Amino acid sequence: MTTTAEPLLLTRHDDRVVATLNRPDKRNAIDQAMIDALHALCAELEQTPKTLILTGADGVFAAGADIAQLRERRAADALRGINAHAFVRLAELPMPVIAAIDGYALGGGAELAYAADIRIATPALAIGNPETGLGIIAAAGASWRLKEIVGDAHAIELLLTGRTVKAEEALRLGLVSSLHEPTDLLTAAHAIADRIARNDPTATMATKRVFRAPRAQHPAVDLEEQAALFESPEKFRRMTAFLERRDR
Repeated sequence: MTTTAEPLLLTRHDDRVVATLNRPDKRNAIDQAMIDALHALCAELEQTPKTLILTGADGVFAAGADIAQLRERRAADALRGINAHAFVRLAELPMPVIAAIDGYALGGGAELAYAADIRIATPALAIGNPETGLGIIAAAGASWRLKEIVGDAHAIELLLTGRTVKAEEALRLGLVSSLHEPTDLLTAAHAIADRIARNDPTATMATKRVFRAPRAQHPAVDLEEQAALFESPEKFRRMTAFLERRDR
């Protein structure tokens, strides 16, 4: 079932949702209405966990935050963390988030992509954080997520220069895991979602929680999650099926 509701176009399947950022006249710049729509989507996926595929309309992921709105925001708005809290909520969704990125992913658009668990892109990718050139910082996650993705040395260079990274460099840095032609991008994202769907959702959600847990919580958090899974009927069903296939 597909619903057309600005500023996100949502296509819902049994095991996933495709969300398309849909402000093509503004190159999908992230404004308050889009943030509100992302919160509503997160509320849905917190209640009914599904894999999320995020993409953008008309060959652009998101060219940044809406500068017209951003220019008018003051200190109190910064402290509200309008984009930051939405992206944290997105990153903490129970099931994986896949960002399928075509074209520009700049500023807030890049930070939205960094919040995904998996990022794939097209050769037209241009991703980066030019915030310091606009007199602000990348405060919606880039200052700490980017170094988790590419390491301190690359992250601080990118943040301080504000330069845009193109597709091949993004692949080398690990900003994205694969490149696909625009016509194949969503097919590739669905292929990843298909592979995830074949696994046990409970184990998938546990893996995401463990992966995102602070280093100080390991290995205790791993063992607690594993203990719960060791008692699950699905573990016994899947392992029994594996052994029966092996013994044929």
